[in-house]
Amino acid sequence: MDARIKPAPDAIVPAAVSPLAPASFPEMPPVAGVRVATAAAGIRYAGRTDVLLALFDPGTTVAGVLTRSKCPSAPVDWCRARLKRGAARALVVNSGNANAFTGKSGRGATELTAALAATAASCKPNEVLLASTGVIGEPLEAAKFAGVIDELVGAASPGRWHEAANAITTTDTFPKGAAAFVRLGASVVTICGIAKGAGMIAPDMGTLLSFIFTDAPIAPAVLQNLLRRGVEDTFNAVTIDGDTSTSDTLLAFATGAAAARGVTAIAKISDPRLAALRKGFDAVLANLAEQVARDGEGARKLVEIIVEGATSKKAARRIAMSIANSPLVKTAIAGEDANWGRVVMAVGKAGERADRDRLSIWFNGIRVAHKGARDPGYDEAAVTAAMKKPEITLKVALGLGKGRDRVLTCDLTKEYIAINGDYRS
Repeated sequence: MDARIKPAPDAIVPAAVSPLAPASFPEMPPVAGVRVATAAAGIRYAGRTDVLLALFDPGTTVAGVLTRSKCPSAPVDWCRARLKRGAARALVVNSGNANAFTGKSGRGATELTAALAATAASCKPNEVLLASTGVIGEPLEAAKFAGVIDELVGAASPGRWHEAANAITTTDTFPKGAAAFVRLGASVVTICGIAKGAGMIAPDMGTLLSFIFTDAPIAPAVLQNLLRRGVEDTFNAVTIDGDTSTSDTLLAFATGAAAARGVTAIAKISDPRLAALRKGFDAVLANLAEQVARDGEGARKLVEIIVEGATSKKAARRIAMSIANSPLVKTAIAGEDANWGRVVMAVGKAGERADRDRLSIWFNGIRVAHKGARDPGYDEAAVTAAMKKPEITLKVALGLGKGRDRVLTCDLTKEYIAINGDYRS
């Protein structure tokens, strides 16, 4: 079990830091062509850092995956329209207010925010990407950005990822960051990412808010391919509570600064160097996705669910998500009870092919059920001891085919109810 992280002085921690948190925020190097700054604009709470500005050198490409919710936020609509250009010079993110379900005023807020950032950063509004997170249904006073935007542009500098990750949190108990290095020919490129998310997590694209930065020279279409494929077994394989946000946004920015070190542009998906770059991107996405699961609201246990022997990978994913989203399974794990009956229930309701008499179930490597009945060697004491661990692996074997998948979730505790019962007030 990892030790508790020590939050930075300006960190926003609404509750005790998750016992599943990493030991510390990772060492993350600057990314050439990216400068960041944070400020307190008073979006919802006085005195808290709630705005992030990232500035990009000319020539930066951008790609993104956005929520498939039919009730998206105004910033999601803004990004969806601007991503078609594939170019970016600035990113503005605020926490405290999601600017979702805000009608005409929400659209006006995105336009004003982009205009303010564009003027301060000497670029066009269409080169500014936006993201917001926080309470849904309350108008965003975008005019508040005017009081900090010049300060942000003046203070922007390389690195500062810890500050950036802190600025975008809401109910998160620790900031989330990850980095990777990838050798492309004779040079090494850098990939850094930050994310926020702890509740309303059942992504249907990328997830929550997450931003990836690299100095590799990548064409927009190739960058889009990296993200689209990368999220499927990372962010899209995580669920906290089964609820997909109106604001889910994952954006990736490639400055191309590594070209100065001899790295030629990756312009086609057929480029053989893409395999190494994809491995690095996927590693950053997977790291951030696991941190989100570790920070699930009220979580005390990280839960890995593996389904094998399904008729297809798609079927295995659907069954795994049925288990992961079951309140009965999640509360049993919170109570340290290897209640395989609830797992059987979740498998049976998933809508995929299953055979009760072929089903086997394991908790942390201990088989508790086999071929449709309690395992003949079941040892209550051994299973009870295994369930006390902070990390639980629940494996289900269907015995029907070769389909396999893996998802991450957490347990469901009383603290989740307390957090969400008090959230808007």
